[in-house]
Amino acid sequence: MTCEMSSVRKRMTMFDVSPRPLNPSPAGRPVAWPAKAQSALMIGFDFDAECVWFGNNYANVQSSVTMSYGGYGPRVGVPKVLEILKDVGLKATFFVPGWTVRAHAESCERILKDGHEIAHHGYLHKLPDPTRLDEAFEEIDLGLVALKEVLGVAPLGYRAPNGECFPELLQYLHSKGIRYSSSYCDDVHPYRHQLPGGTAGPVELPINFAFDDWYFGMSNRMGQRSLFGRDAVLPLWIDEFDVTHSWGGVTSMVLHPQVSGRPMRTLILRDFLTHVLNKNDVWIATGAEISAHVLATANSVVSDHVRSDHV
Repeated sequence: MTCEMSSVRKRMTMFDVSPRPLNPSPAGRPVAWPAKAQSALMIGFDFDAECVWFGNNYANVQSSVTMSYGGYGPRVGVPKVLEILKDVGLKATFFVPGWTVRAHAESCERILKDGHEIAHHGYLHKLPDPTRLDEAFEEIDLGLVALKEVLGVAPLGYRAPNGECFPELLQYLHSKGIRYSSSYCDDVHPYRHQLPGGTAGPVELPINFAFDDWYFGMSNRMGQRSLFGRDAVLPLWIDEFDVTHSWGGVTSMVLHPQVSGRPMRTLILRDFLTHVLNKNDVWIATGAEISAHVLATANSVVSDHVRSDHV
């Protein structure tokens, strides 16, 4: 046995890499959406503000210009996206870290006043680490306390900071009253998580990373990633949505006020939402509404016009 093979096998013994589906939850299936809608859309915003820039590296809090990227969210981004949502008459879900709730309470109160949902997004936007369960659970608890104390909100939804999660964390969220997650990328239809031990957990409203504006509209002075303009992003969003719509799925957007609240990018958001509205057969709802419907209709028969193999 070569030294290289020995090293690989040693690493394999540290983790369970046996061949198996790594998400034991049953695959999602088409849902009979309200009012005979063909698909559903959740307009989801991650209102991270500054903590997205320092949650995993506290030293960054001393870098004022870096912090100003996040500071754009409460100062300009949130008012602008709320203005768009009011103009088109739609409600969204804002996933908000507890730190943002405490630091920018006025912005969060305005979100609630406009009738939008506020959901859980950690406390410091720290990457959940399965080797540090106490720290991961503390992030959940601190976020819950902040939402309750500042806004009087007991959230029903959760989106994983940095887009990462693990079974023990889902189980803990479920025990704290979280009804749905919008973090995983492995389906176009909602499904119910299977928790350790086989019990049913939160509903998953899976995300599509094509709708994560961070990939297209965020760079920084230390980064090498290019920004993508309207002609690149809007057609991508429209095509991705249209096929998901034809499949009868759910489109869960991952937007950020510090990105989609930028001047040109507000035009992309407005034009995309107009495209969706023009279809007249899309149920546009909050995560809480969609997950409640999924749970209520778990055993219902999907109408004939919605089929998983329809393109």
